[in-house]
Amino acid sequence: MKPSEIITLTTDFGQRDPYVAMMKGVILSINPRARIVDITHDIRAGSIQEGSTIIAEAYPFFPSGSVHVGVIDPGVGGKRRPIAVAADGHFFVGPDNGLFWPVVAAHPQSHVIHLTEKSYWMDIISATFHGRDIFAPVASHLSCGIDPNLMGEKVDNPVVLTSPRAWREQDQFVGEVIRVDGFGNLITNITVEELAEFRASEGPIITIGGLALKGIRTTYSDVGEGEALALIGSSNLLEIAVNRGSARTELGDDCGIGAKVIVRFED
Repeated sequence: MKPSEIITLTTDFGQRDPYVAMMKGVILSINPRARIVDITHDIRAGSIQEGSTIIAEAYPFFPSGSVHVGVIDPGVGGKRRPIAVAADGHFFVGPDNGLFWPVVAAHPQSHVIHLTEKSYWMDIISATFHGRDIFAPVASHLSCGIDPNLMGEKVDNPVVLTSPRAWREQDQFVGEVIRVDGFGNLITNITVEELAEFRASEGPIITIGGLALKGIRTTYSDVGEGEALALIGSSNLLEIAVNRGSARTELGDDCGIGAKVIVRFED
């Protein structure tokens, strides 16, 4: 696989501390030509589920040969393995805690390496910052074209991440909110494919908390300013939004991550 020299970063570090900058410094010290792209550093602290969703959604829009570093790592310094994954023409580097499982599961030919060759790490390894001391240098070496097979041994049992899935109950789908974006839109785990027959009908009703919405809209402006709506977002998932407002703010704490969402035919 020809490297693109693009390295993306997805973490739960936030922007207050110097951690992200340190990782970038390590990357650029090894490969000054690397082009670093921040996907996000605002993953909820320790939320492997959210991080895995963001990475799986974002990586296909990058060129083949890109390296995607994920550091949502509540088990840092423990028994979890550091890994590199080659899948779908891309590399993924981070902890073996399920963070890359959606990518691995979608691509059965994925190649997973347990990173054990310390010559590709920093000389001194902090027990609490593998993002800087292991994942950043490994990613930079991969961006230079180093074969990941030189970095450790192949493993066939990466950690599986159990993700919440929508299910059907007779004439309705039941799902939940899995992410709240920066606009306050409530993104669910109900896919466009699962909604196909409901979208073709005249009267799907979407309920969340005490709110009931009729119909699945196409754009935010299909309703008046300040009104709530349901639509298929850019992730091809059902989302609940407020035109020029925040569904998260308007609907309150009971409609955050984990809130049940039901789609049914109108009686």
